[in-house]
Amino acid sequence: MKEQQANNPLHGVKLNDILETLVDRYGWEELGTRINIRCFTHDPSIKSSLKFLRKTPWAREKVEQLYLKSI
Repeated sequence: MKEQQANNPLHGVKLNDILETLVDRYGWEELGTRINIRCFTHDPSIKSSLKFLRKTPWAREKVEQLYLKSI
């Protein structure tokens, strides 16, 4: 299994950590501009964003891609 994840830079990184890193780096307003999803633009919170991102694969993928670009 370790070989399968060798080239995955997100392996072992929790969604919560990704989101907190992006919020610290960009802030909610800029994050909502970069990824236009309601959980970032209207009354944003880590908890509500995590709930949405866990249910919505396309949004999670956008967040992960932004995270990869920012590190």
